[in-house]
Order: sequence, then C-alpha cells, then structure tokens
Amino acid sequence: MQPELVRKMTVEAVGAFALSFIGVGAILYGPPGSLVTVALAHGFVIAVMVCAAGHISGGHFNPAITFGFLVTKRIPTYEAVGYWVAQLGAAVLGALAVRATLPDHVPNINPGLTVLAPGVSWGSGFVIEFILTFFLVFVIFGVAVDPRGSFAAVAGIPIGLTISLDIMMGGPLTGASMNPSRTFGPDLVAGKFTDIWLYFVACPLGGAAAALLYHHLILARREA
Repeated sequence: MQPELVRKMTVEAVGAFALSFIGVGAILYGPPGSLVTVALAHGFVIAVMVCAAGHISGGHFNPAITFGFLVTKRIPTYEAVGYWVAQLGAAVLGALAVRATLPDHVPNINPGLTVLAPGVSWGSGFVIEFILTFFLVFVIFGVAVDPRGSFAAVAGIPIGLTISLDIMMGGPLTGASMNPSRTFGPDLVAGKFTDIWLYFVACPLGGAAAALLYHHLILARREA
C-alpha cells in the first residue's frame, strides 16, 4: 500500500472515529431531548476535523462524500476503497469505545443509532436522507472543491454548520445520518440493522447527485 494512501486513510479513520464517538456520546449524555446539542456536537466535530485534516485527505469522513468525489473523477477507485475501509472500520471502533465506557445508568448505545422515527415511511426517509446529503456535498464542493470558493482554508466551518442545520431538520425523522459509516458503526456494535439499507443507498445517491450537479453545471462550464 502506498505510504501516501496510508496517511490519508489514517486521518480519515481519525475523523470517522471522532464522529462516531462524539456523535453517539452526545445523544446518550447530552440534555435529554436536546436536538440543538446533538446537532452542534456532530457539526463541531466535523468542522474541527476537516480543518485539521482536510489538507491531507480532503476530510471526507463519510463514504457518501467519497462516492461524490469518485463519480466526478476527483479520486481514483483504489483510493476511494481505502477511504471506505478506513471510514467504516473507524466508525465501528468509535461505537465500541462508547459502549466500553458506558456508565451504569446507560444500558446500551441504542438511542445513538440512526433509524426512522415511528410514522416515517421508507419513502419519506429516503427522500429526507437524499436531500440532506445533497445539501452537505453541494456545500463541500462550493467551499472546498471550487477554486473560487471563499472558505478553502476554513472549509470545515460551513461544512460543520450544514451538518448541524441538517440534523435540526432531519434528526427527529431519520436521525439525519447523511453518512453510511455513522449509521454502520453503531448499528454493528448494537447488533441492530433497522433501515440500514436506506442510509447505504439514499446518502451516496444524494452525495453523487450534488457532486455531479456542481461539477457539470459550474466547474465544467467554467473550464470550458
């Protein structure tokens, strides 16, 4: 394996671990029912990780984002696969770390899973996760990929804010995952895979749609 890819996979793993550990922990230990706390925790952890590691790996920490970069040919296939392995594996380790440190009054990590809320159909959940991920990847292309973007050095801030805003809307409905690894890690550790297929389909498709739209509508036309 190329040393450069190992470095990129390592920082991707650190970011995905942090998201799983902090995200699940914020839900378990934050003020009961506080959507704002959960939204800010997820947004802040990605904001700081993107700022810390974006110059090394691009700061994806999310298979759906990596898929958007893959379909627009901004990352080679072998590198995308390496990212996915690091992201999914680290998300499992993050959830394991949360479970290993649970205090006595918290029986399990199940509240930290991303699942459809009662009364939310698969169709509605699919559309919500697709749109939320679309917003996230569209912002990423606008601030971190587009050379005319005004936030390249601190792209993590608008990216993190987008995640927080998405969670404030979609959190009560789908968990606002936007990230297959954020869903997969805790699900595997909890041994519950309710609706997991939805997040593995809707999120990458939403990310790909945003990436392709920005690439063809803005970047490719400008280059032409």
